[in-house]
Amino acid sequence: MIKKISLKIGRNELCPCGSGKKYKKCCAMKKSQIDPNDVEAYYKRKYDIRLKDSEAVDKIRKAGDLVVQTHELVKGLIKPGITTDEINAVVHEFTIKNGAVPAPLNYKGYPKSVCLSINDVICHGIPSARELLDGDIVNVDITSILDGFYADANQTHFVGTPSQDAIKIVSVAKESLMRALAVVKPGNTIGDIGHAIQTYAEGQGCSVVREFIGHGVGHDFHEGPQVPHFGRKGHGIPLVPGMVFTIEPMINLGSPELYVLDDHWTAVTRDGSLSAQFEETIVVTETGYESLTPLGL
Repeated sequence: MIKKISLKIGRNELCPCGSGKKYKKCCAMKKSQIDPNDVEAYYKRKYDIRLKDSEAVDKIRKAGDLVVQTHELVKGLIKPGITTDEINAVVHEFTIKNGAVPAPLNYKGYPKSVCLSINDVICHGIPSARELLDGDIVNVDITSILDGFYADANQTHFVGTPSQDAIKIVSVAKESLMRALAVVKPGNTIGDIGHAIQTYAEGQGCSVVREFIGHGVGHDFHEGPQVPHFGRKGHGIPLVPGMVFTIEPMINLGSPELYVLDDHWTAVTRDGSLSAQFEETIVVTETGYESLTPLGL
């Protein structure tokens, strides 16, 4: 049985207006400002965030299950000698075979069905005849559309025997995501997510990419809210049940600066340092969160 998601604001939770005060000491005293039983309308009006009901969450979860299955298939392919085009073909065929659509294909002109970003490529690497080499790291970013609903997840893999630098950056990126997930619950804020990532990654001597951020997902590829991977505790939009979004920190071993290649997609570190990323699609629940793309990190 699917549990209905409650959208009612608790009196001791942070007020959705973003004031930083508890609801009981803010908009609860201004009844014309917000109806605690109509948080869905309020979030759409104020933040352009479309909260998801249990039916929508279930459909995103099913799309997420396919994304996870696709990642498991790709994981078995990662080895020296395989080309990124070959991996793209497998992702495309598996997605179509399962009645879904690869969301990246033709999205704003993107030419492939998956993003594959190697070594100093931060994100949006385009599959090609380039072979994976021993010692590479490669980020695989998969988004599928199933029955009209989107789910999005990525993870970074070692190719063959990793270097110490590769081990470090992949470990820090993975832990950054885990620390971010740990603060997701009603009453916390988008800023708490970014703060958890930034303080950990920078504390490890790494940097956080600013130009690319997490985002709402479900009815469309990119929705509200925007989810920066840096920020201040207690700032930003308060989290409420029914919010569905990605957290996808991109962590560089060197500086955070980047540039985009002439293909207008491939983003690489300006100093040539390694970059790694992990991402999951989550829904905020009444007590915390649920991953809709559980990669078993």
